[in-house]
Amino acid sequence: MKKQVLSALFISVFLFVTSGIQAQNVILNLQGYNEQPYHFGFILGMNTMNFSVKTIDQVGTHLWTKEQAPDLPNADYYRVLSVTASASPGFSVGILGNLRLMKFVDLRFIPTLSFGSRSLNYSISGSGMAGAPAGVDSVFTVDKKVNSTYLTFPLLIKYRSWRKDNYGAYLIGGINYSIDLAAKKPNLDNGETGTGDILLNSHDVNAEIGAGFDFYNAYFKLSVEAKMIFGLKNLVVDDNTLYSGSIDQLHSKIFMLSFTFE
Repeated sequence: MKKQVLSALFISVFLFVTSGIQAQNVILNLQGYNEQPYHFGFILGMNTMNFSVKTIDQVGTHLWTKEQAPDLPNADYYRVLSVTASASPGFSVGILGNLRLMKFVDLRFIPTLSFGSRSLNYSISGSGMAGAPAGVDSVFTVDKKVNSTYLTFPLLIKYRSWRKDNYGAYLIGGINYSIDLAAKKPNLDNGETGTGDILLNSHDVNAEIGAGFDFYNAYFKLSVEAKMIFGLKNLVVDDNTLYSGSIDQLHSKIFMLSFTFE
């Protein structure tokens, strides 16, 4: 994510400096563009998907049986010592509709398809495992990769600054509804134990907040934008395994760097 932020800053500074050099003999591009009642465009972006994880209270004191850890080596029982999340990069594409509300305020609807993945990393202690000395627990890690394909429907408010020659800044925020098309669907009867796959709720509601720069070119407007997306719903599905049972709250957390062409 740091590399993406640095890349965004580098691109923005480069465009800003280029615009400044040209400002000695400024030709205003797309005059009156922001006064249009509506316009359309598309976005290309990079994302970094992650989770915000909260384990159950005193997670290390809970004992789990072999039936609740179907994909782990045989042991008398298991304890989950910690659960963390790690991010991976992905990409996003979408279309944009912009409605002018007032002088500096726009309403934006941006259906987007985002591809990415993240991992849940479990530190687990097993008691009575084969090959371990008597009375000594074996500690090992299990990484569970979760692939996601999000179809999102954001409704956002964009607040623009005064336009300076051929560039300007803005803030953006709002909410979106998302469907994870790649989420493994829960299909368990009451009391049935899962197979060890991470099951997630496929529907989520997210808050978005970000900022960006507009650059007015001769034939189109380019926007460079960075934003954070925070899931508001608990995604964990209890399938009676130690993987889901050790997590109390699991929320989506996504950073997105996007380039908008309007």
